[in-house]
Amino acid sequence: MGGRRSNKNRITVATALVRAAKANGAKRLFGLPGGGSSLDLIEAARREGLDFVLTRHECAAVFMAAATSQLDGALGVALTTKGPGLANAANGAAQAALDRCSVAIVSDGFSPKQRKYATHQWFDQRALLAPLVKGHSLLADSRAAAEIDRLVAAALTPRRGPVHIELTGPAARESVYAAKPRAGAPRLATAPRSAIERARALIARAKRPVVVAGLEAREPAAALAVRKLVAALGCPALVTYQAKGVFADAAPHTVGIFTGGLAEQATVKQADLIVLAGLDPVELILQPWPYAIPVLDLGYTKHPVHYVKPRLGVYGDLARSLAAVRPATSRNTWTGAEIRRLREDLRASLAYRGKGGGLTPQQVVEEAAQAARKLMLWPRATVDAGAHMFSATAFWPCTRPHDLLISNGLATMGYALPAAIASALHEPMRTAVAFTGDGGLMMCLGELATAAQERARVVVIVFNDGALSLIDIKQQSRKLPVSGVRWRRPDFAAAMRGMGGRGFRVRTLAQYRRALVKAFSGLGPALIDVVVDPSGYQAQLAAMRG
Repeated sequence: MGGRRSNKNRITVATALVRAAKANGAKRLFGLPGGGSSLDLIEAARREGLDFVLTRHECAAVFMAAATSQLDGALGVALTTKGPGLANAANGAAQAALDRCSVAIVSDGFSPKQRKYATHQWFDQRALLAPLVKGHSLLADSRAAAEIDRLVAAALTPRRGPVHIELTGPAARESVYAAKPRAGAPRLATAPRSAIERARALIARAKRPVVVAGLEAREPAAALAVRKLVAALGCPALVTYQAKGVFADAAPHTVGIFTGGLAEQATVKQADLIVLAGLDPVELILQPWPYAIPVLDLGYTKHPVHYVKPRLGVYGDLARSLAAVRPATSRNTWTGAEIRRLREDLRASLAYRGKGGGLTPQQVVEEAAQAARKLMLWPRATVDAGAHMFSATAFWPCTRPHDLLISNGLATMGYALPAAIASALHEPMRTAVAFTGDGGLMMCLGELATAAQERARVVVIVFNDGALSLIDIKQQSRKLPVSGVRWRRPDFAAAMRGMGGRGFRVRTLAQYRRALVKAFSGLGPALIDVVVDPSGYQAQLAAMRG
């Protein structure tokens, strides 16, 4: 009797893993399964009420899981087969690592018997992902449930990142006690009182502070706290790409984007204190820190490599730190007119000044935003790496954190479409707009079929300029002959129609406006293939980065 009763309290390792993911916010699994443990996980997910989304490439599956984890702090889950499947997912693991996304990458594994013949498809899977993940396990013994809790906690603890589970079919079907899974990351310690007091003193002495919010400030409590800090200081506020929306673009203190480049220097060089609020150095471009101004660094953790040595670092629960250093009064000498002028000047410096005919990237972005507003839509934008991202990040309006998703730490191409699909599945009533270059879309073209299969509310807008434009710019800047970075412009609208969605190809502003109305008004995914003028990219890049 006792044995039978205890057996009722046992579940498979696959079920334990799925329940842990569900307890930590997962609503679906993404992947391209093999014939091993992934089949057990898909079945366990079905029984636990989680969907499985079949992707066309393993890297896209990890991108989708990573985007999901960013949107609400949940654990994203991606499944791959062993060997080539995990190798395909490696770039996704790098993106999750450098963009600080909590993802469990679960690959099929090799059984001890198979390892005796470890040639076909075999390589050291743990070693492949070891530089990128925060933990690894085979879940192959009686400690599997504890191992799952350990890995989930590691993924969710700042700096967030991916973990790797290498799971064989037999191990997935082993039974463990059905303990309640741990939910959420361990609570972060409050920053030391002495550091808080020193930070308050720094802020109290500042007459011209500037606040720069980074990706850690996207958490709801931290975003609210940093907005209150800026309001109390009455100072200019800047955001990294990933922190777009932490300060609404139209808010009176918002100036614009901070990358570590040239565009923001007119604002920052007037400061006597730079307050970094959750800024991760992975977000900055590879250029030396240009300021000799004192820096107050507030974040969850101290980063081992940084562009600047702060005057003071305050590390712990970020929302609490931001609230604790907020002054009751400020000595600030900034005026509203100054901040407004800085915002206008920054936007003007990033304006696209093309020399050719046709639509400009800035028009593409601003017209999409206007069309959405007219239809009372408030889409989320996802942005791919490439020259078009300068217009997309500068001119897409954001009011809340995560109104724009971008791979900033890794800056990988092929991200925008998978991230848009994940966004549309996460919030089915909110359209996602994927701004992608032609090069980036060609890297993940098969995911158009995934969007059609899922009937996702995705509008893909392709900046079709017939080149790897960002690399083309660099080739031109070195006075090298054009070689290897341009191609004949594909017809992506036809590809979208072939995948089961709606496709439009446009060359003029009038055509684009009509296509936007149709794309936003219809059901399921749509793609607008926009032939754009690339002649202004070089000047825009110079204005942004110097």
